[in-house]
Amino acid sequence: MQLALEQAQRAAALNEVPVGAVLVSAQQELIAAGHNQPISRHDPTAHAEIIVLRAGAAKIENYRLVDTTLYVTLEPCVMCVGAMMHARVGRLVYGANEYKTGAIQSACRLLEHTQFNHRIDIESGVLQQPCADIMSHFFARRRSEKKSTP
Repeated sequence: MQLALEQAQRAAALNEVPVGAVLVSAQQELIAAGHNQPISRHDPTAHAEIIVLRAGAAKIENYRLVDTTLYVTLEPCVMCVGAMMHARVGRLVYGANEYKTGAIQSACRLLEHTQFNHRIDIESGVLQQPCADIMSHFFARRRSEKKSTP
């Protein structure tokens, strides 16, 4: 998760919403790392999770990412959960809850639907406070900048 936090800091430095993600193998080898880039890429799908899933699939030359763990600093949205399901990610570990759009336990509980044929093991709250802090500091800074702009 520490590597995911470093990726989130990279996103913040680029004025992107500070979400970072890393994908590791069952042997704990780093497959891919990335951060949010929808603003700089002009791409609404360029969430940290999607960036990492694409890079991971390209690296292992398989769209199925079986036996991998995805570490993310923020609870994934519906789009990202769908991508994880299609990729067959084995485990998701995330830090902070996303109360507005989180699709694991906050806004909706997408993975609890029984009609899906793939299950993802979930661990939440890992480094929760630092993951939440980077988000709150980022948005506090943005609000402050907005107030000071005439």
